[in-house]
Amino acid sequence: MRVAMWYNNRDVRVEEMPVPKIGPGEILVRIEASGLCGSDGMEWYRLHKAPLVLGHEVAGEVVEVGKDVTTRFRTGDRVSVAHHVPCNTCHYCVNGHHSACKTLQSTNFDPGGFAEFVRVPSINVDRGVFKYSEEVSHEDATFVEPLACVVRGQRIAGLRPGNTVFVVGCGISGQLHVQVARTMGAGRILAMDTIPFRLKMAQKFGADAVLSSEDNVPEQVRELNDGRLADLVILCRGKWIPLGLRSVERGGTVLFFAGAGQDDRIPIPVNDLFWRTEVTLTSSYAGPPADSIAALSLIRSKRVPVNGMITHRLALAESGKGFHLLTHPTEQNSMKVVIFPQK
Repeated sequence: MRVAMWYNNRDVRVEEMPVPKIGPGEILVRIEASGLCGSDGMEWYRLHKAPLVLGHEVAGEVVEVGKDVTTRFRTGDRVSVAHHVPCNTCHYCVNGHHSACKTLQSTNFDPGGFAEFVRVPSINVDRGVFKYSEEVSHEDATFVEPLACVVRGQRIAGLRPGNTVFVVGCGISGQLHVQVARTMGAGRILAMDTIPFRLKMAQKFGADAVLSSEDNVPEQVRELNDGRLADLVILCRGKWIPLGLRSVERGGTVLFFAGAGQDDRIPIPVNDLFWRTEVTLTSSYAGPPADSIAALSLIRSKRVPVNGMITHRLALAESGKGFHLLTHPTEQNSMKVVIFPQK
């Protein structure tokens, strides 16, 4: 089978690998669509592991079912597959912190989503494969994983109806946060970025107002929010951490959502938060099974219209171009890149 082998962000090669052989309890999925995630471009994070087949936002069809797989899955089923799944029995899982589970952090499918086929291990089959009907396209189903992460993030952050939400960074994660916040009843949604097409898209998908300048951000938030700062600040870009921390209201929450740069820090005096009173700093990672089910529901019902965020659709041989678009988004106003491994 063909795979897109990643050596670095500037060197992605189409190579041949054997089609994975499945064992008992496993399934083989033909990948029809695979989304590029912002984390795929974090070169510093995984360069020491190269070469790799990346890609974890996958959708496709079951083509082979292993022995002992229950009747839940059959050949021809259209499925979204989670690469990380929890054990559901450890200290973290039973206390609702599935993302902290060591099993979740170590599970994966074989080899990666930028391939024609993937083998899905039995534990992933058991709790990380989600069927969808033809009313959901394969390319839309690639959003199940990133949307699940967003759903979990806002749940962890305690978003309540009527809250003012300030999304800092309007890449794909920021766009999804804007849409989910609107769906969950946020009273006012503000969004910040310095790339014009991202701000235009954020307004299209539900932001009430956008900030395009890094200057005096807290003052801008107050002007747009009846003199108050934001109840919930969602940080989707590491370099703007200081701006986000200065933009949260008393009693509010700051959600560290996206992975930051290798050298990003939290440069703020403790007293700046202490005297503001009861500010919560929290983080969120991944989207365990319940969040994936919720995400698929939001996509199927079109409450979150994900298709409008896809800007580039590429064949497997164009994967290198996809990584260039990911790391140079302003060149062609790229937002979401989806790879089609069968093309």
